[in-house]
Amino acid sequence: MKGFILMFLVIGHLYEPFGMTHSMKYFYTASSEVPNFPEFVIVGMVDDVQMVHYDSDSQKVVPKQDWMKQTDTQYWERQTATALGSQQTFKADVDILKQRFNQSGGVHILQYMYGCTWDDETGQTGGFRQLGYDGEDFLVYDMKTFTWIAPKQQAMITQLNWNHDQSGLAFRQNYVTQTCIDWLKKYLDYGKSTLMRTVPPSVSLLQKTPSSPVTCHATGFYPSGVMVVWQKDGQDHHEDVENGQILPNDDGTFQKSAHLTVTPEEWKNNKYQCVVQVTGIKEDFIKVLTESEIQTSWGKTNRDDPAPNIVLIIGVVVALLLVIVAVVGVVIWKKKSKKGFVPASTSDTSENSGKDAQKI
Repeated sequence: MKGFILMFLVIGHLYEPFGMTHSMKYFYTASSEVPNFPEFVIVGMVDDVQMVHYDSDSQKVVPKQDWMKQTDTQYWERQTATALGSQQTFKADVDILKQRFNQSGGVHILQYMYGCTWDDETGQTGGFRQLGYDGEDFLVYDMKTFTWIAPKQQAMITQLNWNHDQSGLAFRQNYVTQTCIDWLKKYLDYGKSTLMRTVPPSVSLLQKTPSSPVTCHATGFYPSGVMVVWQKDGQDHHEDVENGQILPNDDGTFQKSAHLTVTPEEWKNNKYQCVVQVTGIKEDFIKVLTESEIQTSWGKTNRDDPAPNIVLIIGVVVALLLVIVAVVGVVIWKKKSKKGFVPASTSDTSENSGKDAQKI
């Protein structure tokens, strides 16, 4: 299970907004014999903010943001009906794949990710769709030809069937190039007070011991598009730099760290600085590496200030929470069992309604 959780954490930012690019993503997961985990989960996200959730235990699609409550009752009823149909198809697909891979019992995961991106400055759009089984690519959607590619022999039957379904191909192309974009814009309008805001980061330089790496920690920023770069004498410096993942805070903002391994002699004889750039904010946020700027628990600077330790503890807790969220809602990155998409003008997730589902 650890493998596909980490996969989501990485993939979650393959399409993260940078510049003024917005994204909508849906993650589906069907599982077999995973203890204390629903057999089927759907998570929908806009700009990396979870907006809807469904699982086979509750059997109900629910909003995860207040701004999603603007939608009417019929919307949630349709979404739930669609999710219930998908749940049955995905469950059957897991059984089909176990047969294809000559598997019997044990833990197995079928994952599916699809969505789109839109740049509100240039108007450029993009799309993506991918399935995976047990942590490996199963089918990949080619955005140039709008057809499926099978990385594995066991997927070739599905590839041939789906690529010969002309109505299905046409629908998937229309969804990823138009319908998905329209719904993304609609959701952005619903949540514009939250999703379209910009919040500057708080930047700190942290160090545990004199021999530890110096951490440039940016937190509290929004949106999630960020660059945290160490510079030496005015030039970007990548040697001995380890970049951390972008992680969410409980208030909807984000945090990211970059760790620089450097000796005190080196940074005292050269100008090292951390530069943070956040999407939508023209100003750069800079911290010059000096003794007075380093927050630590071992030196004179902030000796009695527990804030740095608290920041690090919060970072660890948030990272753990992200993993929990990934398990509970998005261990899903490669899955797509049923068909591709069932057209329904009233729902952005209708591509997976049971009405026109294709079996793997």
